[in-house]
Amino acid sequence: MRLLEGRARERSLSMPPPEKLDTHHKALTLNLDASAFGSFAEIGAGQEVSHWFFVVGGASATVAKTVSAYDKEVSDDLYGSGSRYVSRQRLEAMLDKEWAQLLAQLSDTRGKHTRFFSFVDTVSARNFAGTNDPHGWIGLRFQLQPAGPPNDVLLHINMRDLSNVLQQEAIGILGVNLIYTAFYESQTEERFLAGLAEDVVKERIEIDFLDLRGPAFEGWDRRTLIARLVSGGFADAAFFPSKGPTVPPTEALYKKALVLAPGYFGHGDPSHSQVHMRLLASAVQELQKELRGTEAEPAGFFCLTAAPVTRDEPVPEAPDLLRRIDALLAAGGDVLLFRQSELYQMKTLVSRYTGAPVRFVVGLSLMIQAFEGIYGNLEGRLLEALARLFAQNVRIYAYPMSSAELRERLKDFSASGWEWEETNGMVSAAQLRHAPPLGHLFAYLLASNFLVPMQVPATPRAED
Repeated sequence: MRLLEGRARERSLSMPPPEKLDTHHKALTLNLDASAFGSFAEIGAGQEVSHWFFVVGGASATVAKTVSAYDKEVSDDLYGSGSRYVSRQRLEAMLDKEWAQLLAQLSDTRGKHTRFFSFVDTVSARNFAGTNDPHGWIGLRFQLQPAGPPNDVLLHINMRDLSNVLQQEAIGILGVNLIYTAFYESQTEERFLAGLAEDVVKERIEIDFLDLRGPAFEGWDRRTLIARLVSGGFADAAFFPSKGPTVPPTEALYKKALVLAPGYFGHGDPSHSQVHMRLLASAVQELQKELRGTEAEPAGFFCLTAAPVTRDEPVPEAPDLLRRIDALLAAGGDVLLFRQSELYQMKTLVSRYTGAPVRFVVGLSLMIQAFEGIYGNLEGRLLEALARLFAQNVRIYAYPMSSAELRERLKDFSASGWEWEETNGMVSAAQLRHAPPLGHLFAYLLASNFLVPMQVPATPRAED
């Protein structure tokens, strides 16, 4: 231990050590950095982040204060009332209060040689009955130089561990990662994300929202980072709104009836985007008719995937994803970016946040592609995929395509055995057929109203 401490003191404290460190040694490195000093305010999963700095030794050089306002009245007295306790609004109120107090108390005596930080979190870890949705908000405000301007990192997380104790442990690791990475590994976007995720993200914690503010992140593209959360496997989905601030998927989907329009959306011109908007709006109206006004108006979303659409395609790059997303946003559509491409995977994700009806709206080629999928990760292959997709009040609205375009699209993914009739050059789901046994399954889904043939809106459309 003495040898480690001696080496840490000799090291330039503004730079990270060259070797990979575990959580223990990250916390110790910070404790041995005489320039880093701050406060911790943690609500909902124990004081697991500050705990690391106490158990590794030397915490008095890093920890100015720890606080945990579990009682709601105490929390309101400290940070103000009027917001949900696990929300961005509460997180930012905590961050503002703790930062202001830290500077007011210590800037005169320590400000010239100290890089201050305030770490805060408000978390709903697994409750005793196991009936809640374990998630939380985590924030850090920090200086890279003494008396320098503040920088903020805000995260929304979902916890995947099955017990409260394990979730607390994971929060502790993520919190130490965040502070360590902010001080020592924020040179590039890639290095920052990798340091943040080390040893805990993907398997134990999902990060589905990230916001960065301040000169430490100047030149970084926030939307690219959010797209990378999905493509890098840190999150199963992310939300891109056409209006208003970006929020985690849970806030966009919570308890809503949904219409999801998956597609590639490769054409970025306004005319194609407006066509897609009309199709989505028509599907939203169709679901509203189904509900007969018993629920609020359904929400519609375009759905893209960060996975290859076919086995032969490369993984999409973030600039290409954002180009397609931007075209839909410019037309007024909201977009969900999913890590997986299968419809049943998309349904599984949205079912975390809503038990209301879910409808997919697709063109015939995409519907056929779903039937042609390999589903090698499922023991029951296609049957299991369909069972997962249609298990909970899910239907597919299928729009017609021109016969010529359908034939070309089927060549793209080598689909065979599909035949159809056409009306004025157009083919509807009701006119499709396939030889048995797949044909029997397709006919059953049509007869059972799991597949709903739709009419093309009055204006011309372009399939994408």
